[in-house]
Amino acid sequence: MNRRALISLLGGAAAASTVFPPILARAQQRTARPVVGFLNAHSVNEVAGLIDAFLRGLSDYGYDEGRDVLIDFRWAEGQYDRLPELAADLVRRQVAVIVVSDNLSALAAKRATAAIPIVLAGDGGPVAPEVVTGLSQPGGNVTGVALLSGALPSGTLSARRLSLLRALVPSAQVVGMLADPKSLSHAGPQKEAQDAARALGIKLQVQTADSEREIDAAFAGFAQQQMRALMVDASPEYIWRRCDQIVALAAKHAIPAIYPVRRMVAAGALMSYGPALNESHRRVGIITAKLLKGAAIADLPVEQSPFDCVLNKKTAKALGLEFPRRLLALADEVLE
Repeated sequence: MNRRALISLLGGAAAASTVFPPILARAQQRTARPVVGFLNAHSVNEVAGLIDAFLRGLSDYGYDEGRDVLIDFRWAEGQYDRLPELAADLVRRQVAVIVVSDNLSALAAKRATAAIPIVLAGDGGPVAPEVVTGLSQPGGNVTGVALLSGALPSGTLSARRLSLLRALVPSAQVVGMLADPKSLSHAGPQKEAQDAARALGIKLQVQTADSEREIDAAFAGFAQQQMRALMVDASPEYIWRRCDQIVALAAKHAIPAIYPVRRMVAAGALMSYGPALNESHRRVGIITAKLLKGAAIADLPVEQSPFDCVLNKKTAKALGLEFPRRLLALADEVLE
């Protein structure tokens, strides 16, 4: 298009806006869609299924992506120091709601704004008191679905995982525990796991490992000690980074293991017990839709994350194991 034609077109548009302002205003209102910011510490490939669950929740409450609402995604790609600027960018864009699907992103968003509603889909670790102070009265501008440490009795998760592992491998008197050094930087989590093991009559041998080399060495040590069972108890960030390596090593050394999230079982792990992240993200989609419809964040208390137990029959068979009926009855999902 040449310059004269462009000027003529712009002039015609200006004239139309003068002659038909009510028509144009109504058209703009029809096309105006709220924008939801989605901030995540990882990458889209790592949490694709969770995004689908979030969008399903939005759709269930009347908001289809693209037609009724726009989603502005921000991915830190594992570079956590990028989160503050990514959160600030969403604030500058004045999005209607910020959705965060991990606790690191929640902290960044909370520090970036006290005005824009923030909806948290807890990633499996207890949410920091700086983000929310309680379930019924979260305070400030944050709500969502989260695992709050105060909402569960001390050691509940470790005890549940160890009891499920014992049901499958009743002869295991000594159980290994692979942990992220960061998650055991304080004595609390390790003491809770040891207390839970002691109550079940199990001796727990804890090994922390972060790098690929350290994880290889940890599994070599477990194999040398002829470890009959293993509990992986690590932060979600750790799980995202090391999922494939850990699952492969457990298979290589034929060690039955239980993990904290379903994603590991879908990747070939034996079993998991922990927060049901897909359902949490679907609920977050519903909460986000309620806010878009005008609900006050003070009227939307934080929901406790649901939990699920997932079993993998194919992996059990490869290990020469068979899930007992009692364990199958307790499972929320059994992958064939």
